[in-house]
Amino acid sequence: MASQEPQQSKSKISDHQQSKSKISDHQEPPAIITPHFKYSNRVLLKTILQRNDGGLGLVGHKMVIGGWIKSSKEIKKQPLKLDSVADNSSPGNKDVTCIELLQTRVPLFRSIVKIFGGGSGNYTARTKLDSVVPKPPLPLPSLPSIVNLLVSDGSCVASLQVRIEFSEDFPFRTMPIGTSIVAEGVLNRLQGEGKQIIEFKAENLVYIGLVEEDKYPLSKKRLPLESLRDCTHFRPRTTTVASVMRIRSCLSFATHAFFQNHEFFSLEMPIITTTDGVGFSERFRVTTLSGKEDTKVMDDDTEGVKLEGFKLAMKEKNNLIQQLKRTESNREALFAAEQDLLKTNQLAAQSEAKHKDQSQASKSKKVDFFSNQTYLTVSGMLHLESYGCALGNVYSFGPRFRADNKNVSGKHLGEVWMVEAQMAFSQLEDAMTCAEDYLRFLCKWVLNNCEEDLKFVIKRIDKNRINLLQAMAYCSYERITYTKAVELLQKVSDKTFETQPGWGIPLTTQHLSYLADEIYKTPLIVYNYPKDVKPFYARSNDDGKTVAAFDMVVPRGGILITGCQNEERIEILEERMREVGLGKEEYEWYLDLRRHGTVKHSGFSMGFDLMVMFATGIPDVRDAIPFPRTQGMLNN
Repeated sequence: MASQEPQQSKSKISDHQQSKSKISDHQEPPAIITPHFKYSNRVLLKTILQRNDGGLGLVGHKMVIGGWIKSSKEIKKQPLKLDSVADNSSPGNKDVTCIELLQTRVPLFRSIVKIFGGGSGNYTARTKLDSVVPKPPLPLPSLPSIVNLLVSDGSCVASLQVRIEFSEDFPFRTMPIGTSIVAEGVLNRLQGEGKQIIEFKAENLVYIGLVEEDKYPLSKKRLPLESLRDCTHFRPRTTTVASVMRIRSCLSFATHAFFQNHEFFSLEMPIITTTDGVGFSERFRVTTLSGKEDTKVMDDDTEGVKLEGFKLAMKEKNNLIQQLKRTESNREALFAAEQDLLKTNQLAAQSEAKHKDQSQASKSKKVDFFSNQTYLTVSGMLHLESYGCALGNVYSFGPRFRADNKNVSGKHLGEVWMVEAQMAFSQLEDAMTCAEDYLRFLCKWVLNNCEEDLKFVIKRIDKNRINLLQAMAYCSYERITYTKAVELLQKVSDKTFETQPGWGIPLTTQHLSYLADEIYKTPLIVYNYPKDVKPFYARSNDDGKTVAAFDMVVPRGGILITGCQNEERIEILEERMREVGLGKEEYEWYLDLRRHGTVKHSGFSMGFDLMVMFATGIPDVRDAIPFPRTQGMLNN
């Protein structure tokens, strides 16, 4: 047995060398420098696992990898045959038969032996057999075990199998899910069929980051997305959330690539502002004052009023005393008036001292950072206009905030990310065309650059998502007016809408989704809305009832992009502001853009988180953003 093992290992080595020569003949040259991450000495797993050959071209190369354990399995090596153990036993044990050895080693065989009696069926024979077996039983040679790990570093969907052989010099045992390791070793090719075609044989563990298994929230596999929202700082370690975030990163890069390729300038718009960029949104107020400080100001004012009252009372009482002294007719009344004045003087002195203390405290109290009431911005479109009217074509990508107390269909957040664009010297048709090109570009980019993540998406989230993205990337887009949309919806007889469609009523997501999903079955742009359902700055059409604004809705995705041509005529803009009740002083800077060098200009905005939902098929927007902020939810 011992003489056969080296021959087997030699044959395995020769097979391995032959497989390497075959690989080198057909794919990669033998001298390959393993590419490692520039800012550390480890190799990203995507550079191994996403090769065209699945990493076979790197077999035999030594490298360092790092990641987090997704599963761990210990495999015991097969023990030596029993006859070999018996032959190598001590001389004093030579009379022990094979059946006796099995009886001491394996409970199952012991039961079988007791049933058949080792050739005899009486109880006496079994007792005699037991007395022959030495105590304690013979120890088998200690055999090393193998630990197979699946390790992911977040760079791709696939995980790498890491093989660690236990020995006295390498005392490694199974580790719980979530443990991080950095290991040095060699890539080997796996024989046979299976998901893994290569494995990493670890020769040295450089680092181990342990996990408190009873406290680690991801110790259980496949937790539902709802549960993962309670530990948003750990959920990117799951395959689903990691894939969604890699696609989100790809969409972000594609956004900048599209606008940069079309001569747009990237700018950051302010998060803190005094204006409402929509005109009818719930906003978050920004202040450095607390409720206690506001109360102090009120108390200070109240005390000042009291002091003025005491001074007025003292003056009246003093006049009364002077009159009584001149007449000298009622000494008791004079005495009472003098006592009353004395008491009033004492109260006035106390009030003055308190007022003085509060005045000093008021001077030293914290003053609000801004002189005017300020809010977190709901839109950057107004500010972006000022740069669009100077640089031509501009876009912004950043967070926006709306304090809406709702999460309808899992699509509303308190903090959202928006892509906003403004173009000078352009009209409504130009903005709609740009929006179409932008959406097509995003879909094509994801299809071309997120192949492995999309494969995971169709396996775990939505099996038709790739087909849907391909359709959005290459199909034609329909355009209809708001009036025609209402007419089509009013003719629908097989569907009951929550809000019945009628002219002048805002089209809901349900209305628009029905038009795109059931009637047109293609991306749809609805334009020329009633002026009362769109922002005040949308350009008024000649009919006086509608404005040059649009919504883009996609099948199984709802509204992704909204936009409009902006009103450049100052008289009409001022009239619209009066109609919606906006203060002119607050928007004076915005009106200045119309007074000095105004041009026709248009733009649009896209809910970036909604685009991530559409690209991945994830059903709730809270799982499409790294750290969701919704009403009552702020874990970190």
